[in-house]
Amino acid sequence: MSAAANESPAEKRSDKDDSSRSDLNELAPDGAETSSADTPDADTSDADTSDSHTPRAQVAAAVRRERQRAGLTLSEVARRAGIGKSTMSGLEAGTANPSLETMWALAAALDIPLSRLLDPPQHEVALLRTKDMPSLASTASNYVATLLSTSPANARRDIYLIQAEPGEPRISRPHPAGTIEHIIVGRGAVQIEVLGETYELHAGDYLTYPGDQPHTYTALESGTNTIFVVESY
Repeated sequence: MSAAANESPAEKRSDKDDSSRSDLNELAPDGAETSSADTPDADTSDADTSDSHTPRAQVAAAVRRERQRAGLTLSEVARRAGIGKSTMSGLEAGTANPSLETMWALAAALDIPLSRLLDPPQHEVALLRTKDMPSLASTASNYVATLLSTSPANARRDIYLIQAEPGEPRISRPHPAGTIEHIIVGRGAVQIEVLGETYELHAGDYLTYPGDQPHTYTALESGTNTIFVVESY
């Protein structure tokens, strides 16, 4: 008789349950809680970020730094942002690829500008290549935001490169009160909806509007590139 035949029904059920939990942990989508709720907050300060200059490692270090600066546990930040604790742990360990929506949620949970979580290097003279800068893709539309420059200590402005394709619009929730956005179209065409009006912009066009109001961004041509300057007062 085989060893499997000697197993009791209870033992078989236990093995199946363990396997199911393992599968759920591997397949849990961004924002889903798994059994990690019973696991103590992991100390990710020793996470494997052997190349600390990669965009993913920079994001991991910034997320960990801002959480600790706020004096919050990993679980509390995950709860406030509405994401899974395992996702939060992966972000701090540098093993997860965050979406634009996830990073916005984390910034809101920590009550800081999104740019603080992207943590680009600061230099007196800087030539930055797009491939070396942290980029965040939207999960709702074909839209990628790359932080080009974060605000220095004596100012409140961030600069982003936006690369987008026609399709679903990027719907932005209102940013903190006093936020103003400036958009310059470098290539292609884009449609902006804000304050009940619709604006169509083409290469070279510039538009400014209150970012603390709901607004949408829709690429009208393939390969559309725009520059966003976000100011806060």
